Amino acid sequence: MRTTVYERGVEEEWGVARPARPSRIAGVSMAGFCGRSAGLVDAPVLPHPGVTLVVEFGSGLLVVDDAAGRQQRGSLVAGLASGAVRMRGERIECVEARLSPLVARTVLGVSPAELDRGVLSLDDVWGAEAARIRERLNNAPSWEDRFTLTDALLARRGEAGPRMDPEVAAVWQRIVADHGLVRIEDLAAETGWTRRRLWGRFRSQIGVPPKRAARLVRFNRAAQRLAAGLSATRVAAECGYADQSHLHREVLAFTTLTPTMLAGNPGAVANGVAWAGRTVGETV
Repeated sequence: MRTTVYERGVEEEWGVARPARPSRIAGVSMAGFCGRSAGLVDAPVLPHPGVTLVVEFGSGLLVVDDAAGRQQRGSLVAGLASGAVRMRGERIECVEARLSPLVARTVLGVSPAELDRGVLSLDDVWGAEAARIRERLNNAPSWEDRFTLTDALLARRGEAGPRMDPEVAAVWQRIVADHGLVRIEDLAAETGWTRRRLWGRFRSQIGVPPKRAARLVRFNRAAQRLAAGLSATRVAAECGYADQSHLHREVLAFTTLTPTMLAGNPGAVANGVAWAGRTVGETV
């Protein structure tokens, strides 16, 4: 019985694996990546409305450059505010988990706001536990076993973690449900909080202000459609941008790529394959 879906179409540079079953934790999605190029892999990690957890294993080298020009080697955690990030290396093998901000703090043990617009070493966040999961993933016989190991660890860590204010969670869910097109000005009134209180709590628990969160949700939807081969004109209309120029500016701001470059980039296509049909940030 085939348990792991192993996608084709970008195999010249990437092998992409998807778990056969969803995570036991609402708000967590996973994918596996294997750099298949004989040379150096250099690919963008597209910003998305979630916290990215990457656990590398094997003998390859993973190097990540964040938007501030800082460099991180090996397993990492990147928050919603990390901006345009590039991943490069040789013989990269990793499991990537995307965590909704609603569960990221419980799983990681730190608030997304503490990631401070950068990329942190997983060793700094988890200590010795990061080395243990890397070893177990390296020894696992299949991708499905790796997904099972990672999911079990995330579930265990999330059992006793701190919870989010229900008002903040409701605002996040509203933004996701409306694909980032909700009127930000209406959100405070819906919670019964003042705008200042909501913005402060949202920023401290989610990691970015509500307006930035809405832009990320909308951009993530557009990036998946561009990677799937849809035209920029169609994507702009479907995702609520004023026109194609507006989409162009947003894609450039988030990735330093044009929509055409993003659509043809093997790393972006691999991301599209890995997360196709899955809305990052959902909790149901």
